[in-house]
Amino acid sequence: MHHNPIDIENLFYTYPDGTEALKGLNLSIRATERVALVGANGSGKSTLLQHLNGILLPQQGTIKIGQYSVQSEYLKDIRNFVGLVFQNPDDQLFMPTVWEDITFGPMNQGIKGEELAHRCYHAMYAVGIEPEVYRHRNSNNLSGGEKKRVAIAGVLAMQPQVLVFDEPTAQLDPRSRRQLIQLMQTLPQTQVIATHDLDLALDLCDRTIILSRGQVVKDGPTEQVLSNIEFLEQHYLETPLCYSRPYCLVQDAPLVNLHH
Repeated sequence: MHHNPIDIENLFYTYPDGTEALKGLNLSIRATERVALVGANGSGKSTLLQHLNGILLPQQGTIKIGQYSVQSEYLKDIRNFVGLVFQNPDDQLFMPTVWEDITFGPMNQGIKGEELAHRCYHAMYAVGIEPEVYRHRNSNNLSGGEKKRVAIAGVLAMQPQVLVFDEPTAQLDPRSRRQLIQLMQTLPQTQVIATHDLDLALDLCDRTIILSRGQVVKDGPTEQVLSNIEFLEQHYLETPLCYSRPYCLVQDAPLVNLHH
């Protein structure tokens, strides 16, 4: 594992319509960190994610993913290093069966035979999907939570060092959401998690980065960043449920004088 798998310096990106999505962004992520990336719509989250595995290339500034600069000649290496899990698993699952969906990525890496089977079985077990039960099923007939697990298994089978999640809990019911968070807690890879679900960030991430108008405006320990309610509101972010409940934490409740 590279000690700093993601290093970004002075990254700018402007879309053809003139929208400035990233404006001099600087960011470094260490190995095995789970980092929440939060920000209102238009903050630059999606644009940043698309740079992390070379869907978009830097117009100005540099990104290093492991030892590779994000440039067209290194895209194959970068996409082996960074696995991207899309917000909607239907964008990732398009083969006739679950097994074919999961083997698709590693087969494109040139993996075959026993190694391919080993990787895919291992990935399915890692996400809690029984291969013999699921391998012949059609992904279209799975629940939202099951689809999300299959999409993650397909990425894990490629053995990336970094996992990038785009809104991982979107469209999941509460039980599936909780199961997904528990799964993500077990994964050893570095994780970058773009989310509007700030309670997920509290549950899962030691570090949270707030983006606004294409720049990092806050970066620190998750509990510290997300307890600053005034700052969150300034950047159009909802307060985590935990912090919006009165005296959610016992130590924060006012002392009551029982002698009156």
